[in-house]
Amino acid sequence: MKNIFLSASIPLPERHPKYYDSADIIAIRDAVIALATIALGKHRIIWGGHPSITPLIYYVIERIIQNRLDEKETYKILDSDNQKETLFKELKEEIFEHVKIYQSLFFKDKFPEDNEKFENIKFTENKGDIHSSVQFMREEMLHKNEFAAAVFIGGMDGIEVEYKMFIEKHPEALVIPVASTGAATKIVYDNLPNDSEIKNERFLKDYGYMSLFQKYLIDEI
Repeated sequence: MKNIFLSASIPLPERHPKYYDSADIIAIRDAVIALATIALGKHRIIWGGHPSITPLIYYVIERIIQNRLDEKETYKILDSDNQKETLFKELKEEIFEHVKIYQSLFFKDKFPEDNEKFENIKFTENKGDIHSSVQFMREEMLHKNEFAAAVFIGGMDGIEVEYKMFIEKHPEALVIPVASTGAATKIVYDNLPNDSEIKNERFLKDYGYMSLFQKYLIDEI
């Protein structure tokens, strides 16, 4: 099982227009769901908790577990209460094994409700201001884990920061900037040298994210 770093968010309209104006929100959601669907169960996804991304990951995990249980005769014969209990237990085990979230305590009073569904959140120290706190969280996340790959989707300035940090810390890891999702990831992609191995035209034009991640991520790590 390999660690995959996910850097993703849906840009906010009140932030810099260069992110929001080019963002394809449907593509961002589709890409995150596709990544989680194809990677979870085989590998572990690690990301900095974000209210626009964490619920999507949980949705995929819940769907995977529900589909898996629906195929079992021993589950089908249970009453509804026992089915719910079994689903909850399986979800906890899957999340513990295949997901890790980092969250700064600077945002303690603003944590999304979905955080409560994840027991294995790595909380990092509140450094007194948002910039220092988030930067410390990123350093903890990227320096204390070994990664086989990173996937960048949509996002704002944090994507650009995390991209630079990731390639510096993990120069041998696979990097996939899904430029078709627009926003900061497309800026990262556009700024790559034309001869860069990362600047694959399919990352810009291919919206078939399941097959894209299978070919360029799962088959490669």
